[in-house]
Amino acid sequence: MNSVSRVLVIIRHAKAEPSAATDHERRLTDAGRADAGEAGDWLAGFGVVPDRVLVSSAARTRDTWESLAEGAAYAVEPVFDDSLYAAGPETALDLLRETSDEVTTLLVIGHNPTMAFLAQMLEDGEGDAGASSAMAEGFPTTAVAVLAHDGSWAELEMSGATLRAFHVGRG
Repeated sequence: MNSVSRVLVIIRHAKAEPSAATDHERRLTDAGRADAGEAGDWLAGFGVVPDRVLVSSAARTRDTWESLAEGAAYAVEPVFDDSLYAAGPETALDLLRETSDEVTTLLVIGHNPTMAFLAQMLEDGEGDAGASSAMAEGFPTTAVAVLAHDGSWAELEMSGATLRAFHVGRG
Protein backbone atom coordinates (compact mmCIF):
# COMPACT_ATOMS: atom_id res chain seq x y z
CA MET A 1 0.00 0.00 0.00
CA ASN A 2 1.22 3.47 -0.82
CA SER A 3 1.41 5.41 2.46
CA VAL A 4 0.35 9.05 2.35
CA SER A 5 1.38 11.45 5.07
CA ARG A 6 -1.58 13.30 6.53
CA VAL A 7 -1.75 16.19 8.97
CA LEU A 8 -4.22 16.26 11.86
CA VAL A 9 -4.70 19.47 13.83
CA ILE A 10 -6.56 19.09 17.14
CA ILE A 11 -7.73 22.32 18.78
CA ARG A 12 -9.53 23.07 22.01
CA HIS A 13 -11.89 26.03 21.66
CA ALA A 14 -10.72 29.45 22.89
CA LYS A 15 -11.78 31.10 26.16
CA ALA A 16 -15.55 31.30 26.46
CA GLU A 17 -17.93 33.24 28.65
CA PRO A 18 -18.74 31.39 31.88
CA SER A 19 -22.45 31.04 31.23
CA ALA A 20 -25.27 31.45 28.74
CA ALA A 21 -28.86 30.21 28.46
CA THR A 22 -27.37 26.76 27.70
CA ASP A 23 -23.81 25.44 27.63
CA HIS A 24 -24.13 24.98 23.86
CA GLU A 25 -24.78 28.73 23.45
CA ARG A 26 -21.70 30.02 25.33
CA ARG A 27 -19.75 32.48 23.13
CA LEU A 28 -16.09 33.43 23.15
CA THR A 29 -14.82 36.31 25.23
CA ASP A 30 -12.91 39.12 23.49
CA ALA A 31 -9.69 37.55 24.80
CA GLY A 32 -10.79 34.20 23.37
CA ARG A 33 -11.35 35.74 19.95
CA ALA A 34 -7.88 37.33 20.06
CA ASP A 35 -6.32 34.03 21.15
CA ALA A 36 -8.00 32.11 18.33
CA GLY A 37 -6.86 34.71 15.80
CA GLU A 38 -3.29 34.38 17.06
CA ALA A 39 -3.50 30.58 16.83
CA GLY A 40 -4.66 30.92 13.22
CA ASP A 41 -1.74 33.19 12.44
CA TRP A 42 0.62 30.66 14.04
CA LEU A 43 -0.88 27.76 12.05
CA ALA A 44 -0.53 29.68 8.78
CA GLY A 45 3.09 30.49 9.68
CA PHE A 46 3.68 26.80 10.42
CA GLY A 47 2.40 26.01 6.91
CA VAL A 48 -0.84 24.28 7.89
CA VAL A 49 -3.63 24.68 5.34
CA PRO A 50 -6.59 22.37 6.03
CA ASP A 51 -8.67 20.92 3.24
CA ARG A 52 -11.33 19.75 5.72
CA VAL A 53 -12.43 21.36 8.98
CA LEU A 54 -14.61 19.58 11.52
CA VAL A 55 -16.06 21.80 14.25
CA SER A 56 -18.36 21.04 17.16
CA SER A 57 -21.73 22.73 16.70
CA ALA A 58 -21.40 24.72 19.96
CA ALA A 59 -21.26 28.52 19.68
CA ARG A 60 -17.79 28.76 21.26
CA THR A 61 -16.25 26.30 18.79
CA ARG A 62 -17.93 28.06 15.86
CA ASP A 63 -16.55 31.38 17.17
CA THR A 64 -13.11 29.81 17.57
CA TRP A 65 -13.18 28.66 13.94
CA GLU A 66 -14.31 32.08 12.73
CA SER A 67 -11.46 33.92 14.50
CA LEU A 68 -8.88 31.23 13.71
CA ALA A 69 -9.82 31.21 10.02
CA GLU A 70 -9.57 34.99 9.93
CA GLY A 71 -6.13 34.89 11.58
CA ALA A 72 -4.90 32.26 9.13
CA ALA A 73 -6.75 33.61 6.06
CA TYR A 74 -8.39 30.18 5.55
CA ALA A 75 -11.19 29.97 2.99
CA VAL A 76 -12.31 26.36 3.56
CA GLU A 77 -15.92 25.82 4.60
CA PRO A 78 -16.18 24.00 7.93
CA VAL A 79 -18.46 21.10 8.77
CA PHE A 80 -20.34 21.77 12.02
CA ASP A 81 -21.02 18.47 13.75
CA ASP A 82 -23.52 18.01 16.60
CA SER A 83 -22.00 14.66 17.58
CA LEU A 84 -18.58 16.23 18.21
CA TYR A 85 -20.11 18.45 20.92
CA ALA A 86 -20.60 15.63 23.43
CA ALA A 87 -18.17 13.10 21.96
CA GLY A 88 -15.69 11.25 24.09
CA PRO A 89 -12.23 10.51 22.66
CA GLU A 90 -13.24 7.18 21.10
CA THR A 91 -16.27 8.70 19.37
CA ALA A 92 -14.17 11.65 18.19
CA LEU A 93 -11.61 9.20 16.78
CA ASP A 94 -14.42 7.38 14.96
CA LEU A 95 -15.45 10.72 13.39
CA LEU A 96 -11.86 11.29 12.21
CA ARG A 97 -11.75 7.80 10.72
CA GLU A 98 -14.77 8.67 8.54
CA THR A 99 -12.73 11.35 6.74
CA SER A 100 -12.26 10.82 3.01
CA ASP A 101 -8.75 9.86 1.95
CA GLU A 102 -8.82 12.78 -0.46
CA VAL A 103 -8.26 14.95 2.62
CA THR A 104 -4.59 15.42 3.48
CA THR A 105 -4.96 18.01 6.27
CA LEU A 106 -7.82 17.76 8.76
CA LEU A 107 -8.44 20.40 11.42
CA VAL A 108 -10.76 19.58 14.34
CA ILE A 109 -12.09 22.05 16.94
CA GLY A 110 -13.79 20.63 20.00
CA HIS A 111 -13.94 20.55 23.76
CA ASN A 112 -11.94 19.25 26.71
CA PRO A 113 -11.34 16.76 28.08
CA THR A 114 -11.96 15.06 24.70
CA MET A 115 -9.48 17.09 22.61
CA ALA A 116 -6.67 16.63 25.16
CA PHE A 117 -7.33 12.89 25.50
CA LEU A 118 -7.55 12.48 21.73
CA ALA A 119 -4.23 14.25 21.09
CA GLN A 120 -2.50 12.34 23.88
CA MET A 121 -3.86 8.94 22.88
CA LEU A 122 -2.89 9.43 19.22
CA GLU A 123 0.66 10.62 19.96
CA ASP A 124 3.27 7.91 19.33
CA GLY A 125 6.06 9.48 21.42
CA GLU A 126 8.36 9.77 18.39
CA GLY A 127 7.75 13.44 17.63
CA ASP A 128 8.98 16.78 18.89
CA ALA A 129 10.07 16.26 22.51
CA GLY A 130 9.47 19.89 23.49
CA ALA A 131 5.98 19.84 22.02
CA SER A 132 5.22 16.55 23.77
CA SER A 133 6.42 17.92 27.09
CA ALA A 134 4.35 21.10 26.69
CA MET A 135 1.24 19.12 25.76
CA ALA A 136 1.73 16.83 28.77
CA GLU A 137 1.60 19.90 31.04
CA GLY A 138 -1.95 20.63 29.93
CA PHE A 139 -4.28 21.39 27.06
CA PRO A 140 -5.65 24.86 27.92
CA THR A 141 -8.10 26.90 25.88
CA THR A 142 -6.81 27.53 22.35
CA ALA A 143 -4.34 24.64 22.58
CA VAL A 144 -3.26 23.41 19.14
CA ALA A 145 -1.66 20.01 18.53
CA VAL A 146 -0.28 19.32 15.05
CA LEU A 147 0.19 15.61 14.34
CA ALA A 148 1.31 13.64 11.29
CA HIS A 149 -0.10 10.25 10.33
CA ASP A 150 1.12 7.97 7.56
CA GLY A 151 -1.79 6.03 6.12
CA SER A 152 -5.49 6.41 5.57
CA TRP A 153 -7.77 8.15 8.04
CA ALA A 154 -9.64 4.86 8.54
CA GLU A 155 -6.38 3.31 9.82
CA LEU A 156 -5.75 5.99 12.46
CA GLU A 157 -5.15 4.19 15.76
CA MET A 158 -3.99 4.96 19.28
CA SER A 159 -0.29 5.90 19.21
CA GLY A 160 -0.68 6.19 15.44
CA ALA A 161 0.41 9.79 14.88
CA THR A 162 3.56 11.81 15.46
CA LEU A 163 3.34 15.14 17.30
CA ARG A 164 5.00 17.80 15.15
CA ALA A 165 4.12 20.92 17.15
CA PHE A 166 2.10 22.18 20.09
CA HIS A 167 1.02 25.78 20.57
CA VAL A 168 -1.30 27.71 22.84
CA GLY A 169 -2.85 30.73 21.15
CA ARG A 170 -2.50 33.89 23.19
CA GLY A 171 -3.40 37.11 21.39
